[in-house]
Amino acid sequence: MRMRTVLATLTAGLAAATCLSAAGPAAARQDNAPYNNACSPSVSIDRFSDALDKTTYAGTFVGNLSALAVDRDGSLAALSDRSALFGLDAKSLAPTSVVPLADESGAPLDSEGLVIDRDGSRLVTSETEPSIRRYARDGAILGRLPVPDALRVAPAGRAVSNGTFEGLTLLPGGHTLLASMEYALSGDTSGAVRFQTWQRHGKAFELARQYAYRADTGLGVPEVQALPDGRLLVLERGFTSGVGNTVRLYLADPRHATDTGGVENLTGQDGVRLVKKTLLADLVNCPTLGATAKQPQPNPLLDNIEGMTVTGRSKGAWRVLLVSDDNQNAVQTTRFYYLRVRTAS
Repeated sequence: MRMRTVLATLTAGLAAATCLSAAGPAAARQDNAPYNNACSPSVSIDRFSDALDKTTYAGTFVGNLSALAVDRDGSLAALSDRSALFGLDAKSLAPTSVVPLADESGAPLDSEGLVIDRDGSRLVTSETEPSIRRYARDGAILGRLPVPDALRVAPAGRAVSNGTFEGLTLLPGGHTLLASMEYALSGDTSGAVRFQTWQRHGKAFELARQYAYRADTGLGVPEVQALPDGRLLVLERGFTSGVGNTVRLYLADPRHATDTGGVENLTGQDGVRLVKKTLLADLVNCPTLGATAKQPQPNPLLDNIEGMTVTGRSKGAWRVLLVSDDNQNAVQTTRFYYLRVRTAS
């Protein structure tokens, strides 16, 4: 999402990604010290990189990055919310390709969520309607998934503009796709964010269960990523003018949550079992690592973090890569964050 001044398939990809590291000898040395640079007992940060900040590739601005994914060849894919999908070298982050995206009429997307399916096609959300389209590697549209009426932006539905499908992930086995709304629907209690799923049937995805997740006060959900056991890593994010960003990482478990597909209004008094969540880290508590910020931040390391992908596992910790969306704004930064995340069984 293009943040305003407000409060606010791992199965296939992980196999290809296990060879990825935070980069170079420095990261390798830290494998023997998993609690170095701790943000919390569960999360540590190896390093960050501003290498792509305010750069261009093939005439396209490299920024506005809203989602990350590991491609089938082990490279990275980075989605810009300005209708561009970049290929990146997994170690250097150097761009290797850019593919423009558009809707069926050729209009640009507000592209926010990304999954690389097992056949190499790209599933991409657009926050405008919202929508999920399937694209070939060259950007050709291959199809479109159904969306519940209630999740459409008003007046077609009850979603708020710039508050729809931000996160997208494939659950273990590759049969279930999950998209996270960023903010609550009109009529739902504040912070009650809906997670919609689709079940694979043949070559198509059909609407399936829906869940309710409670975001912290003033925060939305910009990204969600599945782990092999069916639990989710969930980013929560907000922004306060003059203060800066809040970014928290949660472990969430939807497996015993109520199917809310038939619940018109989430009131907090409807007997709905929410997706269970456990705080892994508030990133304000990470070491600064010498980072600087171009606008007020409670920690100069922070920015408008919006994209996340799991790149592998090493010594009991998940390697998680985050990226911030600079909104093509001079006082924001395109920054990559290399985390190690430990999750209790």
